[in-house]
Amino acid sequence: MSTGTPLTLPPELRARLRTLRLRPRLASGNNGIGQHASRSRGAGLEFAQYRAYEPGDELRQIDWKLYARSDRFFVRESERESPITVWLLLDATASASQADRAAPQRTRLDHMRGLAACLVELALQQDDRFGLLAINGDGLQLVPAGNGARQRDRVHLQLHTLQAHGSWPTADRLRPLWERVRPGDLLLAIGDGFDEASIVLLEHLASARREVMLLQVLTADERDFPFDAGHRFRDPETGEELLGDGAAIRTDYLQRFAAARSALQARLQASAIASATGWLDQPLDQPLQALFGRRGGA
Repeated sequence: MSTGTPLTLPPELRARLRTLRLRPRLASGNNGIGQHASRSRGAGLEFAQYRAYEPGDELRQIDWKLYARSDRFFVRESERESPITVWLLLDATASASQADRAAPQRTRLDHMRGLAACLVELALQQDDRFGLLAINGDGLQLVPAGNGARQRDRVHLQLHTLQAHGSWPTADRLRPLWERVRPGDLLLAIGDGFDEASIVLLEHLASARREVMLLQVLTADERDFPFDAGHRFRDPETGEELLGDGAAIRTDYLQRFAAARSALQARLQASAIASATGWLDQPLDQPLQALFGRRGGA
């Protein structure tokens, strides 16, 4: 995905997104954190209006009595409570430039852009406010929170211009993030999840009453390690290189990779940070289905 290509989503993906609802756990709890009276439309409790059925709508929302009278499918939309603001936090440091050998034209950052576009659509269909926090070697790039189609265009423009480079900035350069993301807000972090400073930030945000979720984006090469014979491995952030025999180190690598993922999950669970993993060779909405689908969001 080049920076000049619109962030368009295929119709079949849009249909799947219509079945999802952003369901912050803090916002739905008894304490009411992160909740406010919203005019958003969804599968809520208080009836608001009818609209024509669209592919992807849940069958349980169809008004069958109205169908019997009109011979047309209509969906009941309801007002619901929603989070005040949804923030997308993208880790666009140098590791986001990685791609799989089988699809070198599509980088981790491309996948992250698409995933961010999906989340923007979810926020739009719920009439929620949303903003963008993108981090790379230049520091923090901010799109202040807003709502509506013009806000979507602003976020898309920033995603277009975003480049993967550098390493995680120092804490003082992220100070504006704390001024924008308020207690009760929902923060959706998108990245590989293996930068220690980024995980520390998520832990601090969670402990400060921000609801945090991690959408981990990993390559198929990281998962499968399909390297054989001699191969030069390079860390995109430090530039360090390692020459090794892929077949000889595969078993050790896969064990270390699994251990690193388990350790990360333990830390996230300790901070009550929900997470799901998306792979570059699988559908964009896979982690969203896990977090916000009927099973994941239950």
